[in-house]
Order: sequence, then C-alpha cells, then structure tokens
Amino acid sequence: MRISDWLDEKEAENVDVSQIVLPKNMAYDQDPDETIFFKEINPCGMLCTENHPFSTVERFGHWYYCRGQDKKAGIHSSELKWRLFTKDKDLALQTAEAHIE
Repeated sequence: MRISDWLDEKEAENVDVSQIVLPKNMAYDQDPDETIFFKEINPCGMLCTENHPFSTVERFGHWYYCRGQDKKAGIHSSELKWRLFTKDKDLALQTAEAHIE
C-alpha cells in the first residue's frame, strides 16, 4: 500500500494524521515522489557522521511529509525531532523553514 493511500484511509477513519507515525515497513519501502525542500546545518563538514539540525519536505502523492531536527537542538544532538503530514504545500514549507531558522 502506498503512503498516500494509507494516510487517506486513516483520515477517512477520522484519525488525526498530522503527527501519525508510519509503519516501519512502509517508511522504508517507499521513496518520495519528490523532495521539495531540504536544508541542513552542518558546520563540521561533509565527513562528519554525527546528527545535525535539518528540515525536509517530501511529497508522497498528494500528501506532504515534513520532518527534521529543530535547530534549537544544537549540533550533534538527537533531541527535538519533529514531523508533520499535511495536504497543504505552503504549510509544509513554512513549517520546515520555521524549524531550521
């Protein structure tokens, strides 16, 4: 089942999908249709494998999946992770940008 179809089903069941966690097999088996936004704060350089604050917006069908690690968490932190599913592209982009600025 595609992520967008699964989200539509959950929405039809009156589930709040904005903060829903995808089933693990679904999250790893599907690539987004497109990545609309990505920004990472990585002052360490390309070779650093630690965590860095980031924001991304990916499109799955007519759903936008925003996720990241808030800039307030700081460099090399695993705290302040966030996510949002929405059908509103503008809201998705605004949310992603707000978490990384």
